[in-house]
Amino acid sequence: MKGLAVDSSVTKITIAAKNDDHTVTASYDIGMKQSETLLPAIDYVMEKAGLVPSDLDYTCICRGPGSFTGLRLGFAAVKAFETANKTPLYGVSTLKANAYAFENFGKLIVSVIDAKKDRFYACAYKNGTEIFPEGDYTYEKLAEMINHSDDKEMILTGPLNDCAVFCETVSPLLSSFSVIVPKAAAPATDALLAITEKMISDKVPPLQEYDGPVYLRVSEAEEKFGK
Repeated sequence: MKGLAVDSSVTKITIAAKNDDHTVTASYDIGMKQSETLLPAIDYVMEKAGLVPSDLDYTCICRGPGSFTGLRLGFAAVKAFETANKTPLYGVSTLKANAYAFENFGKLIVSVIDAKKDRFYACAYKNGTEIFPEGDYTYEKLAEMINHSDDKEMILTGPLNDCAVFCETVSPLLSSFSVIVPKAAAPATDALLAITEKMISDKVPPLQEYDGPVYLRVSEAEEKFGK
C-alpha cells in the first residue's frame, strides 16, 4: 500500500511516505519551527519515495494528545490530501503510537507526554489491552494508577525528554517499581503506518470530515473564556 504518515504532536516532527515495501522517513527536532518545516518535509519524503498525492491509498496522523499548535498544523496538511484527492485519513492516538513498538514484550507499557503544569498525558497498556485510559493526569494520580497494577516492572515510552521528566517526578512516587526506559525512541510514523494498515484490513472507517485533534485538555483561551 501507499501511505503518508505525519506526527506533529510534539516538538520533534516526523513524516514518512510508504511506497509498498519502501518507506522514506524524515525527522526534524528543531523547536518551534513546525509551520515552516512541515509542508516542505512532506514534499521531500513523497518525492524520495517516488509518490505523488494521487498515488496515496491513505494518510494517517497522530491525532493527539500533544501540542495544540502542532496537531492543528498536521491536520491542516493531511486534510488537504483528503480534500484534493478524497484520500482516506486515519487518526491514531499519539500515546498508542508511542507504545506500539513494545506491545509484544508482555510487560506493562506506560506511554507519556509531558503536559506541563505538573501533569502528564498518559495511558497504560499490556499485551495490547488498555490498563488505564488516556488522560491528563497529575503526577500523584499517575503514580497511584501505576501502583495499582499487579506488575512491578514497566516500560516507559514517549519523547525521551518527557520520559526523563517522568523519572524525576513520578518514579519516586512508585512503590518498588522497576522502570525501563529505552535509550532511543522508534519513530511514531512506523507505528502509524502499521496500525493504519491493520485498521484498513479490519475495515475500520477513516476519520470523518468534521473529526479533528484530540487534546484531552482545553486551551488557555478556552479556560479564560469559560471563566
